[in-house]
Amino acid sequence: MITAIVNGRLLLPDGLAAGGALLLEGARVLGTAAAPPEGAREVDAQGLIVSPGFVDMHVHGGGGADFMDGTPETFCTAARNSLRGGATTIYPTTLCAPDAALYRTLDVFEAVRDRPGLPRMPGLHLEGPYFAAAQAGAQDPEALRLPLPAHYGPLLERHALLARISVACELEGALALGDRLRALGIVAAIGHSDARYPEVLAAVAHGYTHVTHLYSGMSTLRREHAHRVLGVLESAYLLDGLTVEVIADGHHLPPELLRLILKCKPNASVSLITDALRGAGLPEGSRIRMGDADRWAVVEGGVAYMPDHSCFAGSVVNAAQCVRTLNKQVGLPLAQAVALMSVNPCRVMGLSDRRGTLAPGMDADLVFFDDEVNVRAVWIAGEPVAL
Repeated sequence: MITAIVNGRLLLPDGLAAGGALLLEGARVLGTAAAPPEGAREVDAQGLIVSPGFVDMHVHGGGGADFMDGTPETFCTAARNSLRGGATTIYPTTLCAPDAALYRTLDVFEAVRDRPGLPRMPGLHLEGPYFAAAQAGAQDPEALRLPLPAHYGPLLERHALLARISVACELEGALALGDRLRALGIVAAIGHSDARYPEVLAAVAHGYTHVTHLYSGMSTLRREHAHRVLGVLESAYLLDGLTVEVIADGHHLPPELLRLILKCKPNASVSLITDALRGAGLPEGSRIRMGDADRWAVVEGGVAYMPDHSCFAGSVVNAAQCVRTLNKQVGLPLAQAVALMSVNPCRVMGLSDRRGTLAPGMDADLVFFDDEVNVRAVWIAGEPVAL
């Protein structure tokens, strides 16, 4: 049966269109029409904006739960929090942690990834443990490892569960790992790295295509023996072959810095992420545990801080709030802001043939929101999902 979504403002590939109907056939987008065809099931969008579902490719948790908590129940709690923010596809993300915690997370993910009522979850994003100590930030320094075959070999035996790994590309073994990830179809990202430009250039030649949370946990311009040396940050701007992601909570990167990024980097190369911790969706002042270690962060002023306020521990926003930041604070037109949370992450993660737009043939994953980007409903595969 054909479903016709009427009385909505459709966020189509060429812009926002009022009037007409969005037609779905089963789990796919059929196209648009001036009026619903006879016999179609009509759904009234009540004047809301109807958008492709958001794609969050870097999220650690929410609703008080972390994807590494080790139980199916907490994993699903975190996933549902993303769904309430309009993310119909997510890439649950790990923290640097002992091996037992990593493998436990793989096991739980495999057990729950296809449960109904959750966002689509094509694979995990391993954020570490192959990071530079100097750029570890809020990551557990005791869990850092070198990317050597003895360690990553067993992980890659479960490559069907992995979509992306973030690595400090200057570490011993990182280039060989990049080659392996490219061969397996896993996105190799540069993250928490102290690399210089030549090391980044070498990483790109060995399969690294993406930079994890621009400006956070990365080297920048410095002097060495009177010479200026580019870091990961400048390399990300300079190299067209590198896509980047930004934490669009308005805190990690203030609006004026987000404007600078979008001025200097092609917008098609920039994706929004939440980098949300378990504190997403929790009230102000909540104290949140970081992974398995006895390390804590606190939710204050719309962001998560380490207890001594020396650095951010991660964000506490959802996907809709990221779109709102770009639209309302940065001034990016709504269609472009949504593209950074749909089209662009799909391109990075190899989903562009299935998701990211409301073009014919795409998955019917939708988010309905108002002019302030407050999510009112979410559909996956052509059907509404309980929030």
